[in-house]
Amino acid sequence: MFSKPVVLLGEVHDNTAQHALRLQAFRDLLATGARPALALEQFDRDRQPALDRLLAQTPPPDADALIAAAGAKGWTWDHYRPFLALALQHGLPIVAVNVGRDEARLIMREGLARHGFDADVPADVLQAQALDIEASHCGMLDQAAAKRMALSQVARDQSMARALRTHADRGVVLLAGNGHVRTDIGVPRWLDAATRARSEAIGVLEVDDTLTAFDRRIYTPVHERPDPCEGMRKPKPSS
Repeated sequence: MFSKPVVLLGEVHDNTAQHALRLQAFRDLLATGARPALALEQFDRDRQPALDRLLAQTPPPDADALIAAAGAKGWTWDHYRPFLALALQHGLPIVAVNVGRDEARLIMREGLARHGFDADVPADVLQAQALDIEASHCGMLDQAAAKRMALSQVARDQSMARALRTHADRGVVLLAGNGHVRTDIGVPRWLDAATRARSEAIGVLEVDDTLTAFDRRIYTPVHERPDPCEGMRKPKPSS
């Protein structure tokens, strides 16, 4: 499934079939003898020291100990626990690459440069990120707020790109949402030329998704879910 040593492997977060497909591809890669780092959007980068302390222990921790140390909420861990178990079994580096909510709020208020990120963001990237955020909030977010939130999304993409550059020589697999994997505005835009040449951005999409900005696309059936906009559009009860 993978043709390059640096793999950006997309997902729709709640699509069970996609996680099963990706897990098998990861198993197949390890069966070839490859030992890439495993980078996860699901772990915030400020938790890396806690993860490293656990990974240095003898005997090594299990996947649940890593999840607890990461302190990440809002993820369905049954989807990611098998990846962590394989990484632990094979002694792979496990890399936290996301920008957490607290840091993201500061970036939105203070800007990218203040927090060590590249503030020279192409206008098309920032605009497209803002439009994508507006769409994901079902039109319930004003443009100014979306533009601020776009800064935090850019920071996440830059953080992921840095991790990929760091581990490119041994190989690395990034597990992240399709929005981060996009070649037009996502992580690939922040890779240096040498790393980008060694990378492949794979969108793992549902069949009704029209987005094409990936090096390669894999389609799965649509996962049945309630309308995510319904709850946002319901009027809030008066206090």
